[in-house]
Amino acid sequence: MHILLVASAFNSLTQRVHAELRDRGHTVAVELARHGTSVPDAVRRHEPELIVAPMLKTAIPREVWSEHTCLIVHPGPVGDRGPSSLDWAIHEGADEWGVTVLQADEEMDAGDVWASVACPVPPVSKSDLYRNEVSDAALTAVLLAVERFSAGTYVPLAQSGGGPDGAAGRTRPYLSQAVRRIDWASESTESVLRKLRAADSQPGVLDELLGGQWYLHGGHAEDGLRGRPGELLATRAGAICRATTDGAVWIPELRPRGGPGRPATFRLPAVQALADRLPLLREHSAPVFEAPGHRTWSDIRYREEGPVGFLSFSFPGGAMSTTQCRRLLHAYRQACSRPTSVLVLGGGRDFFSNGIHLNVIEAADDPGAESWANINAIDDLVEAVLTTTDRLVVSAVGGNAAAGGVMLALAADEVWCRAGAVLNPHYRLMGLYGSEYWTCTLPRRVGHATAARLMDEALPVSAATGRRLGLVDRIVECAPQAFTAEAARLAALLASSSTVQARVSAKKAELDRQESVKPLAAFREEELARMLRTFTDPDAPYHALRRAFVRKERPSRTPPHLDVPTRHPDGVTGRGEPHITGSAHDGIASAPRPCYQES
Repeated sequence: MHILLVASAFNSLTQRVHAELRDRGHTVAVELARHGTSVPDAVRRHEPELIVAPMLKTAIPREVWSEHTCLIVHPGPVGDRGPSSLDWAIHEGADEWGVTVLQADEEMDAGDVWASVACPVPPVSKSDLYRNEVSDAALTAVLLAVERFSAGTYVPLAQSGGGPDGAAGRTRPYLSQAVRRIDWASESTESVLRKLRAADSQPGVLDELLGGQWYLHGGHAEDGLRGRPGELLATRAGAICRATTDGAVWIPELRPRGGPGRPATFRLPAVQALADRLPLLREHSAPVFEAPGHRTWSDIRYREEGPVGFLSFSFPGGAMSTTQCRRLLHAYRQACSRPTSVLVLGGGRDFFSNGIHLNVIEAADDPGAESWANINAIDDLVEAVLTTTDRLVVSAVGGNAAAGGVMLALAADEVWCRAGAVLNPHYRLMGLYGSEYWTCTLPRRVGHATAARLMDEALPVSAATGRRLGLVDRIVECAPQAFTAEAARLAALLASSSTVQARVSAKKAELDRQESVKPLAAFREEELARMLRTFTDPDAPYHALRRAFVRKERPSRTPPHLDVPTRHPDGVTGRGEPHITGSAHDGIASAPRPCYQES
């Protein structure tokens, strides 16, 4: 079918629906329902057979839904209505929630139901929940609804009951800051965490701190530090620790409250955002090596299980600043000093990495210089992975990855990807050529022609398509909460293989051969020469694109690469493909891929 996606933004769920529908042979176009755009005009232009709205904050016009079937994805169970569905679910401590695909009608969220899928609500942030459990449920519901529509015989069900508390329809208001407000003098750690999680990543929790008003973003429990409720206790890796009535919470990011006529504000590491306002506090560093005991937070952790090392990292939004890249590189080198035969990089349930930290760059006195420092720092990290020749390295991609984050994953010997992850292996939408040794690693996996196409199309890729293209070696079919344990199980199997040492020897020999033909340094030098020209040119599009991205400025129209109907490049359906959980190599010592593979 020809399907038009109507969305308020090309966000993570819209990207996943776009990629998965293309995998199944549908042609897909996107219309961003922005101010000044006309959804009816887009419908007339595209003439879709079906309209799907994965994330839409405004109503579809009557002239559209009265003439076309329009399926709305609502992040709540049947009967739930309102703009803050997930916020309320987390705020009220729900254990289970759901996603409903319903038909657009006169009343928002009140149309007939085409599909509804339940999902668990683990103790994670709203954005994490949305990208994972909710995304899984939403995709299942969308595919079921599309299949039912295509069959032509299904009659959607009226919302005559089944809502929360047994109500036929429960419309809840926008979750305001008055309800989100934290009373530090009386609230426990769990109460504070629920409010912080329910507001992440938008809108944040408005709070007063050190004479200013700030939106708090993110929250993690701390049992080992205590103080007067509301008091700032320590800093760690850019985050601040604030006391509750029975413990404390780490808050990684802050966003200053804006005002009329002022530029839009954006999130920054809390210590950087507070700057000179912050009193002298102890930097309470967490050891990289995990230690059992009380709950605490660290964005980088290392643990071992027999011959396998696990270096996990989790940075807000998947962005990696210069400092974060350098800290991760230091931890990687420590991990490589351990007596393991397999090292797993990543393995968390949310973002793997999205590359350089555009917010920190935008806030710098010299964004061009900070861009240069950041790209060199992440290049150093990727180089360390590429040149590890004494063990196998696995990138365990539990969540989405983009740009330099994808290339970081590709530096490993194997890439394992949770089935629900979405990859964006391109840079041009930010006006960048890219680095992270992509000119070496991407063509060696997919061939030069496919690498060029991925860069030019700048479209999201599903895990299944990633495996078919060669970006991914193994798809892990599991729930988000199970990914870490499943990756550990599979890593143990890999480490026990009799071919591990042969593969390690082979990859060292291949690296030596590659260095004699074209050294890795040559790839880096060529990439960085182009990046430097962009960073130092004040008129380069990158600077305006970065500012617009960081400040969440809305484009005046749908980007051209989304407005053109696209389908899977090979027209494959994706139906009936096996659920792949075994090793991509199945114990066979395959030869390492050269960087110079011809297309």
